Amino acid sequence: MNNRITKISLISLMSALCYIGFSFFKIDIPLGVGTTAIHFGNVFCVLAAMMIGGVGGGLAGAIGMGIGDLLNPLYLPYFPKTFILKFCIGFITGFVAKKLNLKRIHENSKLVKATLISSVSGMAFNVIGEPIFSYFYNNYILDVESSVNMILMGWTAGTTLFNACTTVVIASFIYIGLRRTLKGSYLASKIFLQ
Repeated sequence: MNNRITKISLISLMSALCYIGFSFFKIDIPLGVGTTAIHFGNVFCVLAAMMIGGVGGGLAGAIGMGIGDLLNPLYLPYFPKTFILKFCIGFITGFVAKKLNLKRIHENSKLVKATLISSVSGMAFNVIGEPIFSYFYNNYILDVESSVNMILMGWTAGTTLFNACTTVVIASFIYIGLRRTLKGSYLASKIFLQ
């Protein structure tokens, strides 16, 4: 099977899972002039990045959660911000996973450590980047008043931190489980492409 076709297929699959995690497994928190949410879309973005690399994981998150924004009137104005931030989450996670040579680690303790470091790196970016980027986006693109924007930034920081913690745990658990389950199989050599 051609690796390019496999990679495109996996990006498509993970994009769909990002969309589902963001659109259907979430709790919306409307904040008057803005909104934030607790969701599981980032789980599949991070998982995709660890499986197929930073660009593939970034595209999966950007496309999947970007479509989620486009199809929901509450989130439609945030599409450009979502696309950029989710791509960065995946790219950073995949970059760190590649630097740690995650694909080639087989010892359990090292696999757990490298998986956690990879997923934490992408989500650490999100915990810092999301509130800051949201503040400037709301202020300069959506023209939200500064005092209201500070309240939005606080709520965004809180939900982003919660999402990051759950993402690290769930994505790491799934990744390690997939690696152990598929160990030595033909499918594993096709899925873990980085």
